[in-house]
Amino acid sequence: MKTNEEQDQEQIQEPEPDPTVDKFGEALNATRFRMLEDIARELAGDVVFPTYFDAALRLRKELQNPDLPTARIAKIVGIEPLTAAKLMQLANSAYYSRDGSKAKDLRAAINRLGVDVVRTTALAIAMAQLLHSKDMAIFGNLAGALWDHSIRTAAAARILARTYTRINPDEALLAGLVHDLGAFYMLYRAVQYPELLLRPDTVKYIIMRWHEGVGVTLLNALGMPEEIVNATIDHDQPRPISTTVRTLSDIVYVGNIIAGTHFEWSRQDTDPDAGDAGSVRQSFKDLLPEVEADTMEMLSVFK
Repeated sequence: MKTNEEQDQEQIQEPEPDPTVDKFGEALNATRFRMLEDIARELAGDVVFPTYFDAALRLRKELQNPDLPTARIAKIVGIEPLTAAKLMQLANSAYYSRDGSKAKDLRAAINRLGVDVVRTTALAIAMAQLLHSKDMAIFGNLAGALWDHSIRTAAAARILARTYTRINPDEALLAGLVHDLGAFYMLYRAVQYPELLLRPDTVKYIIMRWHEGVGVTLLNALGMPEEIVNATIDHDQPRPISTTVRTLSDIVYVGNIIAGTHFEWSRQDTDPDAGDAGSVRQSFKDLLPEVEADTMEMLSVFK
């Protein structure tokens, strides 16, 4: 028979927390620290993670064709953020860059590696991504929106560089393509924590808060050129409104806005033409049709 004290304790015992209720603030600290520790440990090794399932699947299918023209291979690998970053890493390794010179864009990396190496490397990355992609199915819509946004930002960055600066448009395109690679990586890491699988809004919050810093660490771990890494720093942080584009950082920042924040994983319900972002888009409105056309051309690679 239970004592009065035991009965009182049962009455005041708090109910189990609802696993579907999103966590914010202090409630996220344990998960945050564990995730960041796991990320630091993983980044010390060879990093391969899925970005968008459809892209990896189509990449693998295309690259299995032995008669695929070199130009087609270049287009295909050029719109998958992790594959592009890994090819840059390989091209700038000691084996392929024995004189220490750095390839600063994907075209230079492909020319240095040769089509056979590019094909086999990209295919291996796609296969590894597909092995992990099933775990990310629950966040498939987020991954798709993020991939679309990355392509649009890359297109905008190339056009901005070509129109307003003397910066290599291919280098700008690469910077735009990988600017949110940290968000892809954190999405992949999030599915490995059971407490986050049922909390999609919490996952968005975590990625929104930390993807930029994690992205910089990731790009450095992948050996991306310093100019590109630096251009992605604080790309989502508000800046004084300016219509002047001079640096690669300016290009990524403005390109990210031109791409439309409603395509962004964190702001899918935001009006891209409102507020400061809307002012920036208005300033560059003449470029929007060209950005859209370039985006559609890049996306047509997988149609």
